[in-house]
Amino acid sequence: MTDQPSQSLQDLLLDRLHHSGLAPEVKELLQELVPDEPTRSSAGRAGPVQLRSITAAGWRGIGPRTTLELPPGPGLVVVAGPNGSGKSSFAEAAETALTGHNSRWDGRRATDWQKGWRNLHSPDVTPEVCVELAVGERGEAVTVRRTWHGVKVDDARTRVEGADGSEQKLEEIVDAEALDLARPFLPYSELGSMINGTLGGLHDAFFKLLGLELLAELDGRVKDTVSECKQTVDRADALTAQLLGELGALDDPRAREAVQALSGAKPDLGRVRALLESRAPAAEAELVRLRRHATLAGPDLAEVGGAVARLREAAAGAEDARYGSAEEARRTARLLETAVEHQRRSRNTDCPVCGAENRLDRAWAEQTRAEVERLQAAATEAEAARHAVAVSVRAAHDLVQPVPVWLRGEDSQLATVWQEWAQCRDITHPRELAERVERAAAALDDACRQVREEAVRLLAEHDGAWQPFTVRLAEWLSAAAAKEAALDRGRHARKARTWLRPIIDELRDERLRPFARRSQEVWQRLCEDSSVSLGSVTLAGTPGRGKVVLDVSVDDMSAPAYSVMSQGELHSLALSLFLPRATHADSPFGFLVIDDPVQSMDPEKVEGLARVLDACAQDRQVIVFTHDTRLQQAVAHLGIKATVLRVSRQTDSVVRVETLTDPVEQALAEARAISLDSNLPQEVADHVLPAMCRVAVEAACLETARRRLRDEQGLGLRAVEERVQSLDRTKSYVSLALLGDEQQHARAAVERICPGGWALIETFNSGAHASLPTVDERKNLIRRTETLATAIRSGVGSQNTGGAR
Repeated sequence: MTDQPSQSLQDLLLDRLHHSGLAPEVKELLQELVPDEPTRSSAGRAGPVQLRSITAAGWRGIGPRTTLELPPGPGLVVVAGPNGSGKSSFAEAAETALTGHNSRWDGRRATDWQKGWRNLHSPDVTPEVCVELAVGERGEAVTVRRTWHGVKVDDARTRVEGADGSEQKLEEIVDAEALDLARPFLPYSELGSMINGTLGGLHDAFFKLLGLELLAELDGRVKDTVSECKQTVDRADALTAQLLGELGALDDPRAREAVQALSGAKPDLGRVRALLESRAPAAEAELVRLRRHATLAGPDLAEVGGAVARLREAAAGAEDARYGSAEEARRTARLLETAVEHQRRSRNTDCPVCGAENRLDRAWAEQTRAEVERLQAAATEAEAARHAVAVSVRAAHDLVQPVPVWLRGEDSQLATVWQEWAQCRDITHPRELAERVERAAAALDDACRQVREEAVRLLAEHDGAWQPFTVRLAEWLSAAAAKEAALDRGRHARKARTWLRPIIDELRDERLRPFARRSQEVWQRLCEDSSVSLGSVTLAGTPGRGKVVLDVSVDDMSAPAYSVMSQGELHSLALSLFLPRATHADSPFGFLVIDDPVQSMDPEKVEGLARVLDACAQDRQVIVFTHDTRLQQAVAHLGIKATVLRVSRQTDSVVRVETLTDPVEQALAEARAISLDSNLPQEVADHVLPAMCRVAVEAACLETARRRLRDEQGLGLRAVEERVQSLDRTKSYVSLALLGDEQQHARAAVERICPGGWALIETFNSGAHASLPTVDERKNLIRRTETLATAIRSGVGSQNTGGAR
């Protein structure tokens, strides 16, 4: 399980900012730009999800309806079968039922998919894939069924049913975002494709999984601030160049003075202001007032309209909230929960308040739990509505500007209207604020327009040809002042970005470190004897433009990952990256489905894979599909507890699934079934039954021999299998199992653990079969065989002194 961060990313970032030593202006800018922590959707959080069964009909390699039953709870399930048996069709069916698509066919030609998704041997069978899920702590049964009603792969409908047959919504059971971030499916096609290129999809998934969007958004905001400041500077410079050209063509001493003021490395704003205000003393104050009025701008009606709409929407949401007080709702919910818990513990159905008998029954408990859920939902809704109101009110207040200083002393209609606009900041009720803001903004905009038009007319009359330049120069003054502010802000933003980039890398790596450590652990188990080492796993770039960076070395020499790894190592690398993501603590999926991970792996990696899967299976349902028998051998070799299901395909795509039991017990069970047949021909009894008993004894010997070679002689899977595959006689099986050496004679060892056992082994030899004319004699042979097999497996003698006689 992956470690979880104890502190929010926002807190970590602000803490580093506080101790950064940056200038106060830079700190203030960064604090302004830090976004809120992203919230995760609570949809689809019905509880942990596991698989009960996978069913397919008319789908891929499966013709008639076939179901793969899966054991409940955590554990390893190996679904084995040769290529073409239909086992991968089950893996694809589970993925398609839950996600609506099949990643095996992503990026392939549509015609290939159109030809391949439907089973060719069952044209009359309605194509269908289905998974039965166990959802929540109580393991409630939910069925997700996808059925096709047309010839196209998109002509399908998904239906979700509860145990009582009621229809449910898939998003309420399976979180689509979690399916994307902690995807529990690893098909073989993706096992190969995910290790090609930059792993951009994995990078983006980790970014979201770790909540790193905040870092990307902050980096984007700082970058945008730098860009916005540059645009402000560029606009001012362009306006300066334009004015210089136009003023140079005007034969007016004021124009020539303006050119001088605008020229040079740093334009003289004070000189431009003095030039605009240089009038006769009597008219100077009036001209200043007119110029102010000529550039007067009221509220942005488009922004005001948006703010008003959001206010009304928030007000309506607050009024529609099902419970007025979130605190009251939560308090009532806690009280009801306490009552339910009291009833459950005391098992007393009498009301402790009024004394009424049998009032607190099961129906009451269910109704009360439903009311608790309703109250909690209402509280959440009320809190969200209250938050929306506060945000919309604050946004509206931010639009309201105070009365300009130069206008406050005027006794005019404009001053009165602007005062009414400024008073809107004192209103907090959303509906009242919406009405007042809308009305006051319209009035102020109209008043500003009238005053502005009148001022422009009077100035035009006063100055003639020069007057338009006074308006342009006033506009330039505003742009030049904005440029000066932008130069400072841009300088601070660039310093902020220089400081921020390594901090982002540091925090990103810090959040990723538990995943990287888990990847390294998986790699070490899979590639313990490999000369290739996997070091750090880091993320570079931002979503949509990022990559996963792998620190790979060969014999302590750094090397590019994909060029030095074998195919088996590349698959191991893919598993090392997949498992930490799929087993993230926040994942609602209690299962993993992995298709054919064994290919291209050598025996040592197969053993490592078995250990990795076993570790994952301690708290998850791990379902592995494979056609390679080496995984089963490794599981048996390491003594790993696993359920093994075998898939076989008959003619016309008839697929069968059987559970593989203990080979010793299976051989003995088959022998018992035959021995009980009173009509069994004597020749069959004399030849077939001993052969079946020999199979049981040899199976017991193989189990013991593998354990001895592994534990006592320290041999790996490859060496063990080479030894056992060289055995050709039952006696050599017994010698290897009991003595660790197939060349030694094991009679004394057999007689020590099971008196009479060697004679039984002799009866297995061709031509030495004892006659078994009766059912009792046949049953006795099987009992003796079972005693000998048990003794070989345990390595101790039977408690029955008669042994195997």
